[in-house]
Amino acid sequence: MKKLFSFFLFASLIWGCSPNKPTEVKEPTKTYSFLVGTYTDDPNQGINQLDFTPATNSLEVRVIYPGIQNPSFVLANASGDEVFAVEEIHSETGGNILSLQRSNPSEALKQITTMPTFGDHPCYLALSPDERFITVANYSGGSVSVYKIEENAKLRHLQTEQHSGKSINEARQEAAHVHSTVFSSDGNFLLTADLGSDEITIYDFDPNSPEPLTINNTFKTQPGDGPRHMIFTPDGSELLVVQELTAALEIFDFQSGKLTSKQRVALMADTYKGEVGAAEVRISPDGNHVYASNRGEANSLTVYEKRDDGKYWGIQLVSSGGSMPRNFNLTADGKYLLSANQASNEVVVFERDPATGKLSETDLKVEIHKPVYLHRLAN
Repeated sequence: MKKLFSFFLFASLIWGCSPNKPTEVKEPTKTYSFLVGTYTDDPNQGINQLDFTPATNSLEVRVIYPGIQNPSFVLANASGDEVFAVEEIHSETGGNILSLQRSNPSEALKQITTMPTFGDHPCYLALSPDERFITVANYSGGSVSVYKIEENAKLRHLQTEQHSGKSINEARQEAAHVHSTVFSSDGNFLLTADLGSDEITIYDFDPNSPEPLTINNTFKTQPGDGPRHMIFTPDGSELLVVQELTAALEIFDFQSGKLTSKQRVALMADTYKGEVGAAEVRISPDGNHVYASNRGEANSLTVYEKRDDGKYWGIQLVSSGGSMPRNFNLTADGKYLLSANQASNEVVVFERDPATGKLSETDLKVEIHKPVYLHRLAN
């Protein structure tokens, strides 16, 4: 791997540094709930709900919306009564976006709207801060679409912006591939990560316009990076981007719709020579630690600490507990991390030390068919 960015020393980053650890009894009545997006192979599969109760070492899974094709990304509004999902498929009008409803978390979902995404293989959704709009990233289609969320979760298509371009990785970057979208905390901007063209596009977002998106500027990442997923820090001043193809985490300053690269750190030690496939990035509830997953031959989770000087440093590298950790998420209190391992068909539970941010794999895991996204529900 080329040294395109500053590598950090993993003094304690060796496999086996976080052995399986039985979960101790804590908070007897606490249950954490997640929506689980999956890839499907039969009509009985679909959107799942996972309920995790540490006190009883319980991981319960049930299908709450079967019959949907490849709901690889699923999210809910803050109250949890409106749920949105993609069907990651291709057709004449692209994939689909669905809106669904339920009155409480024990119910199954009922469909409200199904609409085309106007681009093949939609793979990511983002809600505006006021929950009035939703955007979808079309991976194979290389586009981003915007919808208005109307009364009773009905969707109305407003706009589709087509991307173009390619980059140096001929196998993966032969065309535009929009992999994610994220709103700024004030809702004034929408950012898109395009793996195919090595670009992060910053759109102005005008909620009062019939077509809310207008390009403000575009940031070009290093050739071959393949920007995948993004997340803002809690105060909205920094954007963290995981570069899939170079297995890098890049930290940007974000001010007035402009990005400035501040730091690049690796997901692996510089001695690692295997296949990579960086996937997800998350921030701890207190904003002090960052987590990133790496697929390929690595199948790992990397932990970073934000130091007083504002720099991020790698402090731990652990196995994801399975194969192909496409996604993972933290509980709202930051006590646990759940890793969705797509190829090994399981979700694995880690305990997290809130002070150090480090992870310890527990012996808790549950079988789910091809889990690829975990959305945390409010509990």
